[in-house]
Amino acid sequence: MEHSKIVYILVAFSVICLIRVLPLTLIRRPIRSRFLRSFLYYVPYVTLAVMTFPAILRATNSPLAGAAALVAGILAALWKGNLMLVAGICCTVVLVLESFL
Repeated sequence: MEHSKIVYILVAFSVICLIRVLPLTLIRRPIRSRFLRSFLYYVPYVTLAVMTFPAILRATNSPLAGAAALVAGILAALWKGNLMLVAGICCTVVLVLESFL
């Protein structure tokens, strides 16, 4: 039992190291492809969205309240709201909808 945990940790460590070290060793020159540079530019934003979107819908008792807060947050962000305003609006929408649902 203990042996398999160590093997799992070593495999996870080696995979993480390969993911981080291989691009540094294989790509020595600056990336000139506009497509690849723009793709790599948006990777952190897409990763963050993929991780947080399901949590937004599952964090409330009702998925409808989470979806409504998501829409309200998107609209507030597009309206040039700062982070505190967007978070406050989302929390208020969830609070109001959870009290009625």
